[in-house]
Amino acid sequence: MAIHLVKPGETLSLIARDYRRTLAELLVVNRIPNPNMIVPGQQIIIPGLPDADSIPYTIEISIANRILVLKDKGVVVKSYPIAVGRMLYETPVGDFIIVNRQPNPGGPFGALWLSLSKLSYGIHGTNDPSSIGNAVSKGCVRMNNQDVLELASIVPNGTLVLIRPQ
Repeated sequence: MAIHLVKPGETLSLIARDYRRTLAELLVVNRIPNPNMIVPGQQIIIPGLPDADSIPYTIEISIANRILVLKDKGVVVKSYPIAVGRMLYETPVGDFIIVNRQPNPGGPFGALWLSLSKLSYGIHGTNDPSSIGNAVSKGCVRMNNQDVLELASIVPNGTLVLIRPQ
């Protein structure tokens, strides 16, 4: 099962939302009697997702270079050009995991949506391929449709996604 380390200011309700789980699920699985009694550094089990350490793949995203790199046990498999968040809608920096996926999500999200463990953020395709390489999104990571489909065919839910400024 996936593990989340509580960060300062986080609540169990926010963690549940980020991972698209219910508060009740987290309370039961983690045997937490009071949802207001969690502390920074505490490990929270996220049911239904594999431990990221059990997955050989990692995704590294460089916001400045607008590139997504897929690695298998630390070895670069492939690099993809991406679009990132624009001013006022910056792509979040941090360590996340893929929590679920939705084919053909509609709207501007292209062929596939990979939800990240931060509510409202994901890696997705685009209906505007000319946007790739630019800072134009509302914080999500955009890929060409064929690239996001290829990536999703390789990485499972639970894959670690490292988003860095550089």
